[in-house]
Amino acid sequence: MIEEQVILVNENDEQIGLMPKMEAHEKALLHRAFSVFVFNDKNELMLQQRAAHKYHSPKLWTNTCCSHQRAGESNVEAGKRRLQEEMGFVTELEESISFIYKAPFDNGLTEHEYDHILIGKYQKAPNINPEEVLDWKWMSVEAVKSDMSLKPEIYTEWFKIIFEKFYEHINITEK
Repeated sequence: MIEEQVILVNENDEQIGLMPKMEAHEKALLHRAFSVFVFNDKNELMLQQRAAHKYHSPKLWTNTCCSHQRAGESNVEAGKRRLQEEMGFVTELEESISFIYKAPFDNGLTEHEYDHILIGKYQKAPNINPEEVLDWKWMSVEAVKSDMSLKPEIYTEWFKIIFEKFYEHINITEK
């Protein structure tokens, strides 16, 4: 099986090459990524708990889904593909904010990503892929913020970073 390639980018999100995903994470090179946040009509966020066998951050809670774009794939196309692969459904997605973050892990890998936040709406229960997802739940944004401050160890490092930036964006756009 050929290892998935990530899109290496500069600080302006301009593509500068492709590299195997693991190598990019080992070398902490900046690459393009996306994070999907799906909300229901009650404005609750769908969270997923990562599968127990994941090579990093197993069993931790995170946003609805996230991954890396493939060469030639738009942010929205990538988000819809991965949403189907992980959560078993597709919904319309809109681009929101984007930013660069860096999150090192205990296993020597580092997420150094130019992350694009994608937002969608969905009302039903997902049909989770057990290879990717252990569990899921709906939580209000305020409940996530509160729980994250009380139990930060149960959330992925990137979700804590992304959620803080996204929360600031929500507060700005609601004013």
